[in-house]
Amino acid sequence: MHDNATASVPQETGALIDHFLTNCHEMHRADLASRVPPAERVEQVHADDPDATKGLARALTRLAREMEDHMVKEEMILIPVLRSGGGAGIEHPIAVMRVDHDDHAETITLIRKLTGDLTPPETACGSWPSLYGGTATLPDEPADHIAQENNVLLSRLKPAR
Repeated sequence: MHDNATASVPQETGALIDHFLTNCHEMHRADLASRVPPAERVEQVHADDPDATKGLARALTRLAREMEDHMVKEEMILIPVLRSGGGAGIEHPIAVMRVDHDDHAETITLIRKLTGDLTPPETACGSWPSLYGGTATLPDEPADHIAQENNVLLSRLKPAR
């Protein structure tokens, strides 16, 4: 969610949840799934190139798996609790979500490291810059989503007293 998207984020909790499900979860699922095959192709075609990215497809697959597991937990546990306004024992699931967020950040850092911050080498063929260009927004989107969840959505959960 870039600056212009952040301005359109709903304030009411139910609408905010719907926004996350539609504009973030669905987008992340589709976006991550579309990034792995081109990364695999570039790694295979350029396997002998010492400048070629090694492990990008694996890192993208890892991020997709991490985020899918995380989003399912949100959809099955946190969102129902959020819609009801909070509840007893919610501190543990919130802590788990925050640990997941840290794991995503580590994987995103790995993707940036593997790709020289998504900068293809000068010797790269057309598919390589295309892959990196298509992946360029990928690290920012989950980071923006995580910030919104941590600072807005999760802060609305209050333990039952």
